[in-house]
Amino acid sequence: MTSGARQLALEWPHATSFARDDFLAAPENADALRLIDLWPHWTSSTMLLVGPKGSGKSHLGAIWTQFSRAGAVRGDALAGADLVGLASCPALLIDDVDRVDGAEAELFHLLNLLKEHGASALLTASRAPDAWGLKTPDLLSRLRLAPIVRLGEPDLELMRAVLFKLFSDRQLAVDPPVVNYLVLRLERSLDAARAIVEMLDREALARGKPVTRALAAEILRDEGEAV
Repeated sequence: MTSGARQLALEWPHATSFARDDFLAAPENADALRLIDLWPHWTSSTMLLVGPKGSGKSHLGAIWTQFSRAGAVRGDALAGADLVGLASCPALLIDDVDRVDGAEAELFHLLNLLKEHGASALLTASRAPDAWGLKTPDLLSRLRLAPIVRLGEPDLELMRAVLFKLFSDRQLAVDPPVVNYLVLRLERSLDAARAIVEMLDREALARGKPVTRALAAEILRDEGEAV
């Protein structure tokens, strides 16, 4: 982008907050939020939280780990992980467990250890276990026993609320028409909302101008051409 004079944009750290108060409740995530709040009175020691990318699974997982004092590991990090150490936690979050890839044996062993220790486990995934392409029948059977709570794709109202909150978190005053313009054109995911707000913040700072509908249109057009 070359239009207009540009300022030096300092990259101030802006960590995404996964606090309970920062989670926006909506009909699409009501059951999942209820699951988190019900712990430790779950119907099963192992629960599966399933939803599309950007639906809030990681945020809910982070909320759960904060008050349950759970450990955490990603599905793609199980190979070579300290399974005994992970199973010694009173509770464990396995985020993106459907990305376990070649560590099916490790996942099966870890689930067995957690069961032996009476520890709770929250597993997040984008799809139900039957769609993971697992090659270990015993692992698939074990996962099929875990109750599934689903998150839906964010609707327009939730996307709008998320965008307003993300802009507010960055102290950016953005007019409602700009947010409405974005909502109708963005992929329905919280990740997409975070990405566009970050890009608009950076570009507005570089140009020394506010976030406008024209700037939003330019960013979206450039991103579309880059795909």
